Amino acid sequence: MIDPKRHVQEVVARSGSSFRLGMQVMPRAGRNAMYAIYAFCREIDDIADEPGKTADKLRQLSEWRAEIDRLYVGYPTLATTRALLDPIREFNLPKSEFIAVIDGIEMDADGPVWAPPLEELMLYCRRVAGAVGMLSIHAFGETRSPAPELAVRLGNALQLTNILRDVHDDAVVGRLYLPRELLDKHNVTAIEPGALLVDPALASVCADLAKYAKHAFAESEAILPQLDHSKMRPAILMKAVYQRMLARLEARGWDRLTEPVRISRIEKSWIALRYSLFS
Repeated sequence: MIDPKRHVQEVVARSGSSFRLGMQVMPRAGRNAMYAIYAFCREIDDIADEPGKTADKLRQLSEWRAEIDRLYVGYPTLATTRALLDPIREFNLPKSEFIAVIDGIEMDADGPVWAPPLEELMLYCRRVAGAVGMLSIHAFGETRSPAPELAVRLGNALQLTNILRDVHDDAVVGRLYLPRELLDKHNVTAIEPGALLVDPALASVCADLAKYAKHAFAESEAILPQLDHSKMRPAILMKAVYQRMLARLEARGWDRLTEPVRISRIEKSWIALRYSLFS
C-alpha cells in the first residue's frame, strides 16, 4: 500500500510550485497538512488540464466528491485523502472548501472557459484559490477574523496573477479567463485565439485586470498586521513571490505575451530565507 505522507510529499516535490516554499517555513504538523491539501488540489486540477472527454472529467470529479464524503466519515480510499485524514481532525479543515475546489475545477472541465463575466471569474477565483486559502489558514493555525477575509483577498490576487501570466498559453488551448466586461470596454471582439492574441487592445485589457490584482494585494497587505505574523509567514511569503511576478509581467509589457516571465529558484529561495529568518 502506498504510504500517504510520502505520496503527497512526492506530488509537491514534482510540482515545482512556489507554494512549496511557504510550506517549508511551517511547523511539521501544519506542513504535512499543506502537503496533503496541495496534493488534493494538484490531482483535481489535473483532471481539467489533461486531454479527455468532458463526460469522463465530470465523472472523475463526481468520484472525488464521493471520496471527500468518505474522508469525512473516516474511510478514505485514496493515498491523498488518507494523508488528509489526520489534518482534517487536527486542524478542523472545512469539508465545504474541498467541495468548493472541486466546483471550481468543474467550471474548467465542463467545456473551455472563454471570456467569463467578471462575477463568474471572481466566483472561479473564490473556488480554486480562495478555498485553498481557507484550508490553508486552518493549517496555519490562524482562523480568527479577519483571516478568512485574507484567504479570499490573497487568493484573488494570486489567481489573477496566474491568469495574467498564462494569457498566451491558455488562449492557445482555447481558454480565456479575461473578463467579458474588460474585453468589451476595449472593443476586443475576437473569438479565435490567433486573432485575439494579435489584437493590440488586448494589452489594455491585461493592464486593467492587473489593477484588480494589485488592489487585492493591497487589501491583503492591510489585513495582515491584524493577524499573528509568525503563523502567517507562508501567506506573506507567497504574497511576496506573486507580487514580484506581477511586477515582472508589468515590466515586460502586456503587448509581449509570448515572452515568458519566471521567478528563479534562487530568487524564491532568497525570499523564503528572508521571511523565515528575518520576518
